[in-house]
Amino acid sequence: MNVSQTVVEYLRQHDLRLTTAESCTAGKIVTLLAEVPGSGDLIESGYVVYSSEAKQRLLNVSPHTIETFNLTSCEVAREMALGALLDSTANVAVATTGILGPEDVDGIPAGTVCFAWAYQTEQGKCVFTQQHRFYGSRSKVQLLAAEHALKRISFFHKRALAGEYER
Repeated sequence: MNVSQTVVEYLRQHDLRLTTAESCTAGKIVTLLAEVPGSGDLIESGYVVYSSEAKQRLLNVSPHTIETFNLTSCEVAREMALGALLDSTANVAVATTGILGPEDVDGIPAGTVCFAWAYQTEQGKCVFTQQHRFYGSRSKVQLLAAEHALKRISFFHKRALAGEYER
């Protein structure tokens, strides 16, 4: 069973519906899931937002957050995930923002990706963030980042259910 199949099964078993807010992964997370037969009822929506204007307009990312922390930051990823949940019937959101490469941007190394996983639980919304650096070509970094985002859904969901999360 591949990563996408495993995630689809987990989403189904836990009655989760997913939305994504993707920048550098450009819809790859949703694409990987959509390749699994029967996944359509588990995917609520997917936002692809490259520009800061789109992040602000579609996901309510604060201009102050972008100015203070940069587009490639866990703080921006966090607001992207929460913004995707806000306008959705999904109960889990995954967000990515980063630098695919091949060159560094604004002192941020190529391959740096910031992630956020947000969950709507009975206790309210909770969110987890993480930064990771991947190596390889642009397409390789994009695929590795999308797979990483998928692999961590169950890990952070279990932490959310246990009450271990950032507010």
